[in-house]
Amino acid sequence: MLLADLGADVIKIEELSRGDDTRSWSPPSSPVIKDAPKETSHLPPESAYFLAVNRNKRSITVDFKRAEGLEILHKLVKSSDVLVENFVSGKLASLGLGWEDCQKINPRLVYASITGYGQTGPYREAAGYDVIIEAEAGLMHITGEPDRAPSKVGVAVTDIMTGLYAHGAIMAGLRSVNQTGQGVWIDCNLFETQLAGLANIASNYLIAGQEATRHGTAHPSIVPYQVFPCKDGFLMIGAGNEKQFRLLAITILQKPELVDDVRFSTNTARVANREALIDIISTVLKRHERGHWIERLSGVGIPFGPINNIGQTFAHPQAIARESTVEIDHPRAGKIRMVAPPVTYNGKRMPVRRAPPWLSQHTTEILQELGYSKNEIARLRASKVV
Repeated sequence: MLLADLGADVIKIEELSRGDDTRSWSPPSSPVIKDAPKETSHLPPESAYFLAVNRNKRSITVDFKRAEGLEILHKLVKSSDVLVENFVSGKLASLGLGWEDCQKINPRLVYASITGYGQTGPYREAAGYDVIIEAEAGLMHITGEPDRAPSKVGVAVTDIMTGLYAHGAIMAGLRSVNQTGQGVWIDCNLFETQLAGLANIASNYLIAGQEATRHGTAHPSIVPYQVFPCKDGFLMIGAGNEKQFRLLAITILQKPELVDDVRFSTNTARVANREALIDIISTVLKRHERGHWIERLSGVGIPFGPINNIGQTFAHPQAIARESTVEIDHPRAGKIRMVAPPVTYNGKRMPVRRAPPWLSQHTTEILQELGYSKNEIARLRASKVV
């Protein structure tokens, strides 16, 4: 989708009857308007999940396990700059669509394989699922409260990170092709992406042998740096250095004695005496409503933020000022709101040129671009190749 946002013509290859699995990940789903195209009457409503990640794409359905379907994909490979696939290692090669097969058709192709565990190693043929990798690659172990069971992150963060790594790798691959004339096989996977995403936690273990634990919203190496309760809600406060801690203690909490208390006078001491300091701060903050503390903290120089629900997030003044959502017309769902592409270029945001496609919306269009006649397309449909 990020490539599509930048203007790429992204063609989504889908299974004939169900399509992308996320089409069925509902509720919630969008409504179906009364003027929806008649040829889509057999389709279920578009799931909110699918709509979130498929803007600016075209959809074609192809049974490429059959010879005529495989021929269609070979024609697409020949005319494409990039192929992105997320089958388990070796599966596409067994169907005639592996890296070596496609390179023979198009030597300049950037072939991006996104798998659970990569193209080599004992787990290469295992399927990859975000929540499983979160568990297996350390993220779940460090997520959650210390006295509770491990927890997953609220969104599929490993999937998202892997997509971002793949996006960067594909852009680099295209640069390489321009310089060398030779295609590139990109091996991107959830497992190694999550290892990289452990960041300083990984380094703590690799450098110092320090095993990680769960700290909830707190930081293992900085105190105070966590969510605190107020009288009617919660605030995230992060005093990351001595200046910020002094401001918090003197200006906000009005407890200047904390600055000179040997238990709290340095970050190292505060980490060692975490519980005592957190109890003191929490006791003070619970005396007033969240709005009171937001007003007191604003402009002081201490990082802070309220814990907003999703409605409050999209009503945030910054989200409104930045026009962080966009309304588009969908042929089946009518007007829908979506998160806008998050990057601007010279002050302008890339437009949403296409609504997320319904299943097989562009099959005829794409086949015609590949040179198929109307009669050939009708025959392919009748025989359920497309």
